[in-house]
Amino acid sequence: MFKKVLFPLFLLLGAGVLKAQAPGGREAIEGGSDNNVLYRKDHTGSIYLHTRGMGVLYRMSKHVTVKQRNYFEIDFNNIKHPKEVQVVGDAFDRKRFVYGKLNNVMLLKAALGSQNVFYHKADLEAVEVRYSYSIGPGIAFLKPYYVQVDRVQYNNVVTDEVPFNEDTFTIDSINGRASFFKGFDGIKVRPVITGKFNISFEYAHYTNIIRALELGLCVDYFPIALPIMARNPSENFVVSLRLGFVFGRKYY
Repeated sequence: MFKKVLFPLFLLLGAGVLKAQAPGGREAIEGGSDNNVLYRKDHTGSIYLHTRGMGVLYRMSKHVTVKQRNYFEIDFNNIKHPKEVQVVGDAFDRKRFVYGKLNNVMLLKAALGSQNVFYHKADLEAVEVRYSYSIGPGIAFLKPYYVQVDRVQYNNVVTDEVPFNEDTFTIDSINGRASFFKGFDGIKVRPVITGKFNISFEYAHYTNIIRALELGLCVDYFPIALPIMARNPSENFVVSLRLGFVFGRKYY
């Protein structure tokens, strides 16, 4: 009688212990130590440098398969001209300025893309290699570049903050750059279409955490050319390389 009762009881207890110790249990999934979980979505941010400036990016992804995810991203960055060189002005506070700069350019872009796994993680200590591509529209904000210059008014020297003018200013006539906030009332808006290709190396030791380095190529097309530097052609295409640190979390 006891054998008939105890034997099934031991089977149930043993199954419970094995389930609790199994690496695929709920604790392992929530702790990010189970390498066989198919997550449904993730949210990531990125801080990156590129060959024409720097920027930040937010990406929201939805997992389609184990190796593929589709995503939507918002990207905000600046663009500098390759010939920009800062010089020291004659102002009391020695503010540096860029001689010949016409506009500060900031880009706000949105894009749809797809990311695919090229080399899957064999274990938690390995590195996963992915590639992605995206395309989308955006807006370029052109803020006039202001500088400090002196003028004589009633036998007194007065300092003005005015937009750079290549026809009237020389490098010796500028004291320094004006406040960054000067010129916001003169911002112009231009459309942009952007396309990207990236390769990322994900190295986080937990499956629910994202830590990666991302290398990328970005092509921005401006239907209306951007004037950034005086005496240089306005640009319709800006091609840049980028290197960013990606961080985020996965959800199932």
